Amino acid sequence: MFNWLFARNQGGKFLLRIEDTDLERSKLEYTDNIVEGLKWLGMDWDEGPFYQSQRLEMYREQVQMLLDKGLAYRAYETPDELSAMRDAQKARKAAPRYSNQHRDLSAEQIKAFEAEGRPAVIRFKIDDEREIKWNDLVRGPVSWKGQDLGGDMVIARASSGSDVGQPLYNFVVVVDDADMAISHVIRGEDHVGNTPKQILLYEALGFEVPEFAHTPLILNEQGAKLSKRDGVTSVDDFQQMGFTPEALANYMTLLGWSAPDAQELFSLEEAAKLFSFDRVNKAGAKFDWNKLDWINSQYLHEKPAEELLPMLMPYWKEADYGFDAEADKDWLLPLVAMIGPSLTRLKDCVELGHFFVTPTMEFSEKAKEQLGKAGVAEAMQAVMAALAETPINETADAKGVINQVTKALGVKKGLIMRSLRAALMGDMQGPDLAESWVILHRRGFDQQRLAAAIDLT
Repeated sequence: MFNWLFARNQGGKFLLRIEDTDLERSKLEYTDNIVEGLKWLGMDWDEGPFYQSQRLEMYREQVQMLLDKGLAYRAYETPDELSAMRDAQKARKAAPRYSNQHRDLSAEQIKAFEAEGRPAVIRFKIDDEREIKWNDLVRGPVSWKGQDLGGDMVIARASSGSDVGQPLYNFVVVVDDADMAISHVIRGEDHVGNTPKQILLYEALGFEVPEFAHTPLILNEQGAKLSKRDGVTSVDDFQQMGFTPEALANYMTLLGWSAPDAQELFSLEEAAKLFSFDRVNKAGAKFDWNKLDWINSQYLHEKPAEELLPMLMPYWKEADYGFDAEADKDWLLPLVAMIGPSLTRLKDCVELGHFFVTPTMEFSEKAKEQLGKAGVAEAMQAVMAALAETPINETADAKGVINQVTKALGVKKGLIMRSLRAALMGDMQGPDLAESWVILHRRGFDQQRLAAAIDLT
């Protein structure tokens, strides 16, 4: 999100790169999910998508160049030997790091290892005495010592003989950044430890070092990094939960950034005009479901019924309500207009719409109690009689019948309204009575429900 906002703010380009060199963890459906999620949010890209898995030869050429310059080497340790090294460090309570023990192997040692058939990883030489500095656009001056980077780093997986194995993330992103003329690398703070290693690689390969911005992580309510355990794994999870793309994009801009005038509701385009790194927080941003719900409700409440109806239909269809957006438009649009101001998430339409699914419905205990009160049966019969002369086509018609029956029977209006709600809705709580009555009348359900209520009394 911050990459997109910054690129648009600066008049630059936003590139989409699929980092799929880890073939075991990279699947087509994951890529499709990323692409569709970005499209849904409205985050268009100017170039790409580029797939690292299709650029392996270029990476291998760059690895070979480092080998030829003596800036990288083949290391032949077995998994057991590396495990023993880590165990020994752990026993000494030393920080885990590679000992660089294969950095200066003799030709005879290399020949012996290869004769054993040992595969070799390729490691990049890191100078322990080197200090790596950069001015982070979010965190300010940052400095790392070479000795804290864990020893010479693996840049390509194990392979046999003179082959170059699968290049790894920290290496290939550097090659890509240079090839794609990336000026700014904007990513989560969990990548801070990768940056000094990558700066060394930019320099070794003769590339210009881009600027870096390490943004705050999104945290759960307990202050831990947001994960699957918090109920979401991808953008389409939010979509299925009933959030709109405008609301989710809006909320995501506020996770670690704030507008200069404390504005909270804006489009991506509006946020891009205001975005700058001096208003990005260093601290992690806690994910607040209540805030997201509020933002989502604001967007939903602004939508006209014609726009909202197709957004609600998938949830009604999943609930098997049998609504037809075209055939039932004469009563569905009034229904959407009525429940729209009560929506927090799109899926709320299932609960708010269940009153209008079937001709008759179960009566709650409170509704039965209301319908059993003195005078209610007579009142409902009077309403039925009034319906023969006054169709309920508008809310004014419904209110007119209520006033007519109230006056004719000489009772309080509250009794008629509470009894009508119990009869028509099957409960004592629900949406607006007059508006609901119009919808039920257009469905042809009101007289059936009134008759059922009278039978109950």
